[in-house]
Amino acid sequence: MTPNPTPELIEHLGPAPFRFVPRLDPMRSPAFSGPFKAMAIALLSGLAFWAYQLHGAQLVRADHLWLWAAWGIMAYTVGHVLRGQTTLTAKGLAQTWIWDKQVELRDLAYAKLIRIPGLDWLVAPRLYVRTLMGKFTVIYASDPNMVEEFKRLSTELKAFRSM
Repeated sequence: MTPNPTPELIEHLGPAPFRFVPRLDPMRSPAFSGPFKAMAIALLSGLAFWAYQLHGAQLVRADHLWLWAAWGIMAYTVGHVLRGQTTLTAKGLAQTWIWDKQVELRDLAYAKLIRIPGLDWLVAPRLYVRTLMGKFTVIYASDPNMVEEFKRLSTELKAFRSM
């Protein structure tokens, strides 16, 4: 059994881990806003209608399959936009997506909240984070409470890393 490392040893192993406690643990939010989801569905439906009008009843001909394959990929993406959810805990950030994203808070080196003022209702604010190893991730959230936690997290991380 190895003894616990001394503070001096820990200091030489690298920067201290960042600790953050959200107001609610776990905190969950839809990744994208309702109006954005509605716009995605409208666009997908409009494209399906356009494709149908373009090809009429001959939807399954081989030379039309490329169009429906592209539409299928878009439908897959829209499905993930509809179900995407962001979770913040004291241990990490996670978002369900086409490929799930996950970042441990203790590994964070940098965080920046990116948003378009006045358009949070349509364009979901996002938190750009980079880990100590240089990996970056973008996490979306449409709930104002989650956005406030993102703001607090980025402020606390900046203060912590500038010590």
